[in-house]
Amino acid sequence: MRKQYRSEIVFEADLAADPMEQFARWFQQAADAHVFEPNAMVVSTATADGRPSSRTVLLKQFDSRGFVFYTNYGSRKGRELAENPHVALLFPWHPIARQVVVTGTAARVGRDETAAYFRSRPHGSQLGAWASEQSTVIASRADLDARYAELTARYPEGEQVPVPTEWGGFRVVPEAVEFWQGHENRLHDRLRYVRDGEGWRVERLQP
Repeated sequence: MRKQYRSEIVFEADLAADPMEQFARWFQQAADAHVFEPNAMVVSTATADGRPSSRTVLLKQFDSRGFVFYTNYGSRKGRELAENPHVALLFPWHPIARQVVVTGTAARVGRDETAAYFRSRPHGSQLGAWASEQSTVIASRADLDARYAELTARYPEGEQVPVPTEWGGFRVVPEAVEFWQGHENRLHDRLRYVRDGEGWRVERLQP
């Protein structure tokens, strides 16, 4: 099941000055290579006593401030981030033999930012955010569909859906960002940006 990765070497001199700019470069290259949902990322959180959990979510925004995703604050990841803000993100771009690993801390985005994003979502997705009490037990699929049907009747297409109070965004502020490029013979490039005062330094890790 092992595959040899054949890629160009990544040299420090070719990297951007900061990780968000470098991420933007690689993200665009992943999109240009038609990687399926390049904004899909594995979000790993942990409880206060260190019990981890992971799931795949979609990155909705990134800029110099960090990486933003949206969720129900009452979900497992929402509860865990409330008690332990340390988080890891993994972008698994397997078709181009690349990964990006982000470690940092998460904080809720402002309600204005959440509302603006919520309004941009398709009508059905807005209703879905209300229908699902994410991560809680429900008796059956029929119960979930019934909740959605009730909301569809209450808020028909074209009518504004209010933003759920327990739904919103998290912004992950990076402390380290590792760019991984696969190569033959497991001699992969691993280049990690680490905060250094007000700037960043780049470290090369052994594969």
